[in-house]
Amino acid sequence: MAKQDRAIRTRQTILMAAAQAFEKYGYQAATITEILKSADVTKGALYFHFPSKEDLALGVLDAQAPPQTVPDQALKLQELIDLGMLFSHRLQTSLLTRAGVRLSMDQQAHGLDRSGPFLRWQEATHHLLTRAKHNGELLPHVNPTETADLYVAAFAGTQAVSQTLTDYRDLQRRHITLQQHILPSIAAPSVLTALDLTPERAERLSLLDPVG
Repeated sequence: MAKQDRAIRTRQTILMAAAQAFEKYGYQAATITEILKSADVTKGALYFHFPSKEDLALGVLDAQAPPQTVPDQALKLQELIDLGMLFSHRLQTSLLTRAGVRLSMDQQAHGLDRSGPFLRWQEATHHLLTRAKHNGELLPHVNPTETADLYVAAFAGTQAVSQTLTDYRDLQRRHITLQQHILPSIAAPSVLTALDLTPERAERLSLLDPVG
């Protein structure tokens, strides 16, 4: 058991060192040498856990998955809002999450499959929107597949602008503004008035996040 725990810690140490390098330099410029130096592990230990630089990057990209700690809500649109609030918090507090986003948006990451985070977010968003439609939370014309695609694209763009201008410091505000513009076009009026988009809710959710 102690050996297994040590292996888990070593893997996490390597992953954090890789995240630091990828966030600072990008995929192409980050080097295994830099990651080894930062992690203070042997080359054999690194390659045992991650056979290649691409595998390291994919491990970091996995951190961009939708948070699993969002509490279930009766209103699935509220759950969707909460998902974005919690992820916005992670971008402000988690190096691994920030590095995953940096990699997913890195146009110079040739040969790296960056589709995973987008597909996972589309799947999670589509799932919640489908349940919301089943519950009668959405307007009749709303197509969950099209709306999920729009949500993911809009949120990715919002993250990019926030990172460039304020290093994510204003991301919660930008995310709330995004929701305020999208929700009236998809939510039933009675549901819209019941949704909580306040910064105070975002703060309460952040306290539930083990990552942040």
